[in-house]
Amino acid sequence: MNSGLTTAQSNNQPQMEMNRFDLPRDWGPSALNPPNQASLSGTYQLPFGKSGGMFERRIRGGWQLNGIVTLLSGFPFTPLIGANRSGDGNTRNPDRPSLNPSFTGPVIVGTQGQWFNPQAFILPALGTWGNLGRGVYSGPGLAEVDFSVFKNIAVSERVNLQFRSEFFNLPNHMNLGAPNATVFSGAAYSPTVGQITSLATTPRQIQFGLKLIF
Repeated sequence: MNSGLTTAQSNNQPQMEMNRFDLPRDWGPSALNPPNQASLSGTYQLPFGKSGGMFERRIRGGWQLNGIVTLLSGFPFTPLIGANRSGDGNTRNPDRPSLNPSFTGPVIVGTQGQWFNPQAFILPALGTWGNLGRGVYSGPGLAEVDFSVFKNIAVSERVNLQFRSEFFNLPNHMNLGAPNATVFSGAAYSPTVGQITSLATTPRQIQFGLKLIF
């Protein structure tokens, strides 16, 4: 019924129950748990440089390829009114809207400019709570591929030198953050409702390193 005591712990859902006298209305998925997740990793040592002189083995051998693939479905999020429509005095915890009974079509649009359609929601009557559940929609998924190339050089029997070339988010895939869940600004739809202005991961990053192992 609750995912975190502060918005920093679950910024895609309210931090408190909507109505403490009707807790089942907040029964829903955790804001911190995507329904599907897969992680794949692999390492391959190139079969070169196993023969020849010492100098040739050091140049051609010791190469290693590494990869990590991370796939996530979207985190749950909850559209909010953005104000204390119920009048319960809890201004830190925005109320949820009601479903628009005359709305037809998909609620999730799935674009960066408008992840969900605000027309799917209406304001509940003053002094009441909306009928929308908690965490009923999902935000953008995530797909990331990290890749690295290592070169291991034996300096002595106990000392190895490792050159590392690492690529984070190798395809430079844009992984979007959570959408703006505030549906209303006063009695009108917010001009930024459903917009996504943040990234869940960084763009492609490349770094090089030198590591002495002893």
